[in-house]
Amino acid sequence: MDQHKFDERIQDLVEEAEDKPVRREKKEKPQLKESIYSLRPEELQEWLKEHGEKPFRAGQIFDWLYNKRVKTFEEMSNLSKGLREKLEANFALTTLSTIIKQESTDGTIKFLFQLQDGYSIETVLMRHDYGNSICVTTQVGCRIGCTFCASTLGGLKRHLMAGEIVEQVVKVQQQLDETNERVSSIVIMGIGEPFDNYDAMMNFLKIVNNDKGLNIGARHITVSTSGIVPKIYQFADEQLQINFAVSLHAPNQEARQKLMPIARAYKIDELLEAVRYYTKKTGRRVTFEYGLMSGENDSVEVAEELAALIKNIKCHVNLIPINYVPERDYVRTSRSKIFEFEKTLKNNGINVTIRREQGADIAAACGQLRAQERSEETK
Repeated sequence: MDQHKFDERIQDLVEEAEDKPVRREKKEKPQLKESIYSLRPEELQEWLKEHGEKPFRAGQIFDWLYNKRVKTFEEMSNLSKGLREKLEANFALTTLSTIIKQESTDGTIKFLFQLQDGYSIETVLMRHDYGNSICVTTQVGCRIGCTFCASTLGGLKRHLMAGEIVEQVVKVQQQLDETNERVSSIVIMGIGEPFDNYDAMMNFLKIVNNDKGLNIGARHITVSTSGIVPKIYQFADEQLQINFAVSLHAPNQEARQKLMPIARAYKIDELLEAVRYYTKKTGRRVTFEYGLMSGENDSVEVAEELAALIKNIKCHVNLIPINYVPERDYVRTSRSKIFEFEKTLKNNGINVTIRREQGADIAAACGQLRAQERSEETK
């Protein structure tokens, strides 16, 4: 399926599932300057050759970008003035500017960044005993329409370039440089559906994993999807060591499509078949993300049904006590019911953990800070 038809199918099915078909007028896209962070080393070498420069300069440029983490091309002092001017004319070194930085008492930091065209995105730094993790965004908004998520408010505005995703990590690393810390892991679980921006996501992965780039190990990177089945097969065939997560949130088709309109595009049986293909092809387990919502999907009976559904899949379940979002009606499950749900899964032989709550005293829910501060984008 080509990308245009794929885009149309997803949009039609999500709008149909929401029972409010919308045909938005296409606006002329602003001309965005390409981010220098979008280029892999070999791509930068090719660009340099095409512009009459020595390919080895790519290594020097990568050193300035990812090791010295400069903020202007002018700081690249071992490059000629002419080359610096060419870079300045052709690329943006800074595509993100910080609008708001919220800091939690637990060390979590949430950034609201503004892009070149005025749109905004969120990025989150989470501190753990095992290191610093960053949650990155892949789209401005989201068209998948999950009914419990603030990221979908206002729909999809545009995809991010690979460099705009990379720069989120660089910006956070610049923050950590002040305390001699390092980003040790990445989760691609911010605003947007990563598999709906597949090519840019894959380019991002190759750049941050590259030893000349940020050199984040593949097994320290996790990508999550709401369940775009064709892309799961494609991702499996990439044969990467990247960790893979699927947002499940319900144990049957009826309950899942109520929470996630994408389930009407790809039925739960199709989704699990794709997941089995992934585990068989890669030999790696999948993590099922399961957000607990009071009275919706958190009973012992539902836990039993979930266990039966996934018992023969090489998997792990990550239980997520959802953050309250004012624009949504869902309420967090009580602590006692969370532990009861966990115990039921364990008794059925399912590997399960409860996600540690972070950033509770700031706008912790994905998309929430953007919804609060940039309401014109999320209407």
